[in-house]
Amino acid sequence: MDYKSGGGGVPVVDGTEYAEVNRQVDALEAVELALDSVVKVFTVSSSPNYFLPWQNKPQRETMGSGFVLPGRRILTNAHVVADHTFVLVRKHGSPTKYRAEVQAVGHECDLALLTVENEEFWEGMHFLELGDIPFLQEAVAVVGYPQGGDNISVTKGVVSRVEPTQYVHGATQLMAIQIDAAINPGNSGGPAIMGDKVAGVAFQNLSGAENIGYIIPVPVINHFLDGVEKTGKYVGFCSLGVSCQPTENIQLREHFHMHPEMTGVLVSKINPLSVVHKVLKKDDIILAFDGVPIANDGTVPFRNRERITFDHLVSMKKPNEMAIVRVFRDGSELELSIRLRPLQPLVPIHQFDKLPSYFIFAGLVFVPLTQPYLHEYGEDWYNTSPRRLCERALRELPTKAGQQLVILSQVLMDDINAGYERLSESQVKKVNGVEVENLKHLCQLVEDCREEGLRFDLEDERVIVLNYNRAKVATSRILQRHRIPSVMSSDLIDDQVSGTEAEEVACSIS
Repeated sequence: MDYKSGGGGVPVVDGTEYAEVNRQVDALEAVELALDSVVKVFTVSSSPNYFLPWQNKPQRETMGSGFVLPGRRILTNAHVVADHTFVLVRKHGSPTKYRAEVQAVGHECDLALLTVENEEFWEGMHFLELGDIPFLQEAVAVVGYPQGGDNISVTKGVVSRVEPTQYVHGATQLMAIQIDAAINPGNSGGPAIMGDKVAGVAFQNLSGAENIGYIIPVPVINHFLDGVEKTGKYVGFCSLGVSCQPTENIQLREHFHMHPEMTGVLVSKINPLSVVHKVLKKDDIILAFDGVPIANDGTVPFRNRERITFDHLVSMKKPNEMAIVRVFRDGSELELSIRLRPLQPLVPIHQFDKLPSYFIFAGLVFVPLTQPYLHEYGEDWYNTSPRRLCERALRELPTKAGQQLVILSQVLMDDINAGYERLSESQVKKVNGVEVENLKHLCQLVEDCREEGLRFDLEDERVIVLNYNRAKVATSRILQRHRIPSVMSSDLIDDQVSGTEAEEVACSIS
């Protein structure tokens, strides 16, 4: 990194003072760059209510930061604009707020792109360029609009660690840069500047610790931007879809006949929907990824004597890009070509910017199991939500495409369903003997029922039986009683149905 003299005649006594002077100079340069490039983002958002999926929670106002990239784009955090209904931006020194549109959002990497149509906004704006990953102990300046004031703020820090970290917003493991400076609310989305370029985007801090913040590094930012430029939308991050175990134990290595010089990780579980399901096998030893050898602890070389988990190499591959995986199987080494792609979990980790799905019949409210549904049980949702549902959400893998775990979330009480209220928060296994694939399938099975009785088989061998015709009549009065506008969410209605016909379909069983 090139350090410049401050020109203020400050004597340099030793290396410590020299470093401090340089950090001050970097901060001053960061301010000069930021004044015409960093903006304040004002978001009005309204999140869904997963316990009452036909309603939204009250709208709330939040603030964050963003900065301008070439091409008249504003980069910010996804969590700054999540579930947005209205977004405004304001540049430094201006009293005017301009309407912004969200062009693309990547919730896994916590990044979003905004655009502003008003030409006046772009007058005098300076575009920031992306740099490289900073080395350990290099100084960065985080610029943004933290809460507690309305003016721009600069927080100085040095890089203390570069490694994959779980992003709080999207719950995804991606590379992150740790710095010894707090990322306060409102700073999110602001640039971390090193020299005259952006080293990353501020996005979260470490809870329970002081002055430890994280920034999203340039490789993750470029992966997000490249996908948007090529496809016009967020494309996601690739995954092998396997769980691996370290092979550090000598007895484990001997059991699988690994040679002394051989290193790698043991494949213990494979997602049935992953691209490697028919390529890799359980008990394979993954030795290398794209020619990079994998150590027994699952790490690969990174920069100057640093190491990083090999998952980083996987996540940085572009969707549909080929990768060469070398494995050790039954005493032989194999080289396998794999076309990578993103992989969706059985139970969605997040559901931002979309309405939840639901279907109501005879007061029985059916929804797909999602982690946001479990989050409604509070911050300590892992301990307060139904244990069986929580375990399925975190551990169960899909067996076929489009599969969902459908649950009976609650029972809206009525004469028709009296006695069934204690069966809520249970997974629905079958409808009239047919296994349920997803919520839309359950809806079709109910609507296509031609028998007098309708039977739902739940987990733990519990059963709900309803008279179909009486239940249809009851559905109408239950919806009116609870002021629920539709028997099902709009995503369950066939996309080819017109608006007028959609209303008829939505109310067809009421």
